[in-house]
Amino acid sequence: MVISPHIGDLDAVRSMEIFEQVIADLQRLYGVVPQAIVCDAHTGYASSRWAARQGLPLLRVWHHHAHASALAFEHDPAKTWLCFAWDGVGLGEDGSLWGGEALHGCIGAWQRLARLRPFRLPGGEKAGRAPWRSAAAVCWEIGLDLSSPVRDMTLLKQAWACGLNAPQTTAAGRLFDAAAHLLGLLDQASYEGQGGMYLEQLASGDAEAIALPLLADAAGSFTADWQPLLQAMLNNDVPVALRAMQFHRSLARTIVEQAKRIYAQRPFDAVGLSGGVFQNRLLAELALAELAAAGFEAHLPERSPCNDGGIALGQLIEAGCK
Repeated sequence: MVISPHIGDLDAVRSMEIFEQVIADLQRLYGVVPQAIVCDAHTGYASSRWAARQGLPLLRVWHHHAHASALAFEHDPAKTWLCFAWDGVGLGEDGSLWGGEALHGCIGAWQRLARLRPFRLPGGEKAGRAPWRSAAAVCWEIGLDLSSPVRDMTLLKQAWACGLNAPQTTAAGRLFDAAAHLLGLLDQASYEGQGGMYLEQLASGDAEAIALPLLADAAGSFTADWQPLLQAMLNNDVPVALRAMQFHRSLARTIVEQAKRIYAQRPFDAVGLSGGVFQNRLLAELALAELAAAGFEAHLPERSPCNDGGIALGQLIEAGCK
């Protein structure tokens, strides 16, 4: 199996040219002729649209299942895993935009047993480069208004309230964006994930984790409610660096609490942390340390990137299993 270099976002003509060139080069170099194509389940992605145009049998894989399968394949496919797939947004099985999920099971058989509290993103995809939109969304979700770079938020809020171009998401990456804006770090981002990087860089001090409520539904699945954490981010009596650290510690703690609650009902062998959010070294190290202290075996991806640079591996493994 050969994985190409990570090209990144395919939202520019030059990016698509490189994408197609790399595919052609790899086929020529290894003397292979594709018989089928595996791609993301989201039909709107540039890579998925390209795949659909090739006239070959097409296998679509759920985005976060691919993240989980890449990690499980790398460490031990025979184990039962609880994989936290945290990233920006990716299409989930229910049609909403996932990104803060806990998936239980193994390659080819994943079941979501926990998530972060969902909220609606005003402007949809625009939120990835506009952290103020995520901040407005979480504030509106709990009945607060927010000053923003936009002079008049009236129309945007009305559209959000009606669900017009405001898809629901559970994405941890968008939650990081919201926190970055609320702490005054940035309004607009030059690239997706910039808010989370600023938040990680700023975090320091001996902050206490905030316990996030875990609400169970009738099927036994849990939702971690970020509302207490949002209220802490708005507390201007606490230094910004300390609030940033509190944000990281609280999310690391909620990972452990979700693992404990799920294990009591559905045991597993190991915990995986995969998805672009775990490029955040502070969050990853805090989570790994707390999981180990709680008695869990826990892993990050080691031989493939935890972000979408490793998604192709997971897609192939997941599709191959099925």
